[in-house]
Amino acid sequence: VQLVEYGGGSVLAGGSLRLSCLATGEAFDISDMAWYRQGPGTQREWVASIDRGGSANYADSVTGRFRITRDNTRNMMWLQMIGLKPVDTAVYYCRMFETARGQYYWGQGTQVTVSA
Repeated sequence: VQLVEYGGGSVLAGGSLRLSCLATGEAFDISDMAWYRQGPGTQREWVASIDRGGSANYADSVTGRFRITRDNTRNMMWLQMIGLKPVDTAVYYCRMFETARGQYYWGQGTQVTVSA
């Protein structure tokens, strides 16, 4: 199983981006899905997560601006980001947990750059 991310890019402050993450290969019963990010010189931090039933949680720093969604039938998830700020500049990683194998998978990361 591999996670493929796309949708990063460069925007001006206040702009929007939508990140996508797709699980390729045979993935069974993916429960938790989440987005993390790592800014320059910082540790990787949790951004948002969503369970199989669609219940989502967000870091305080992105609440009200980011929205995580998923499609269980296609093993995909998205992160819609609006009102982007320079502090949101980071490499964004998706992560999925496959219950059947008890294993986490990570995407390769996609760069998001927000300029003032």
